[in-house]
Amino acid sequence: MIVKHLDQLIGTPADVDTEQWASRRFILASDKLGYSVTDTLIKEGAELEMEYRNHIETVYCFEGEGEIEDLATGTVHPIRPGTLYALNLHDRHILRANKGSHMRMVCVFNPPLTGAEVHDETGAYAAPEAMLATAG
Repeated sequence: MIVKHLDQLIGTPADVDTEQWASRRFILASDKLGYSVTDTLIKEGAELEMEYRNHIETVYCFEGEGEIEDLATGTVHPIRPGTLYALNLHDRHILRANKGSHMRMVCVFNPPLTGAEVHDETGAYAAPEAMLATAG
């Protein structure tokens, strides 16, 4: 059984904090569950263009408000507590947190994150094989 609390992650390598977002990585590839789980904070006013070409991501918002724009269609979906979205087609998108509000979300990735990922210039994480090769 794996049991963790957010307090155990803050300030460790599992707590990746950037100018626009912070990702607290609870479950990683090393846990051998076949997926990863993060508690992610999209900071107030952040606007992130991303495309997870090597991962499928499902996101559940439980705090704050913003929106996600599907760049293939131009459709903008509001995000608020209780909203779930899945990037099932490696969808290129823009995620925005409203000014005056951050968004806090639970994110599930498949294949699982190793824990060392950061977004590249296209907004993607490297393929898991590439991450494991650089870690070894």
